[in-house]
Amino acid sequence: MTAKVEVKKSPYVTRAGWDALDQELKYLWRVERPMVTQSVSEAAALGDRSENAEYIYGKKRLREIDKRVRYLTKRLEVLKIVEYSPSQEGKVFFGAIVSLENETGEIEIYRIVGSDEFNPKLNWISVDSPVAKALLGKSVGDEVNVMTPSGSIYYFILDINYVKST
Repeated sequence: MTAKVEVKKSPYVTRAGWDALDQELKYLWRVERPMVTQSVSEAAALGDRSENAEYIYGKKRLREIDKRVRYLTKRLEVLKIVEYSPSQEGKVFFGAIVSLENETGEIEIYRIVGSDEFNPKLNWISVDSPVAKALLGKSVGDEVNVMTPSGSIYYFILDINYVKST
């Protein structure tokens, strides 16, 4: 029997990230779950449930929705929204958008966000990632060594910006 390894996620989130999770929870609970419940009821009324694909799929979808609702409810209770502060300027902290130059001269831009917000397509990386951990507290001009499974990668910090709330 293999033990399940629980990865500890940091409790930090941007205001936009918290709002997105809250909106997802409200949509699932107020819109999608009632619609799926209604379709399951209608499918159940048709009789034999053992071969009723609509009923079987609907019950499966309800379990998925309920699982996600439980997760979001618990997660939103522990998340801490990190707002921009002018005192962060010049150093890499949570929420930073960091421009880096790698060893081959390529420019990479990452935004450091919470583990619930990371998005590889947008180059948003989790504050818990090796790159983010190596960058935290550093300044423009600093060289950073990031340990990866395939070896060390060196980055030079070119620029640090923040999304400022209005």
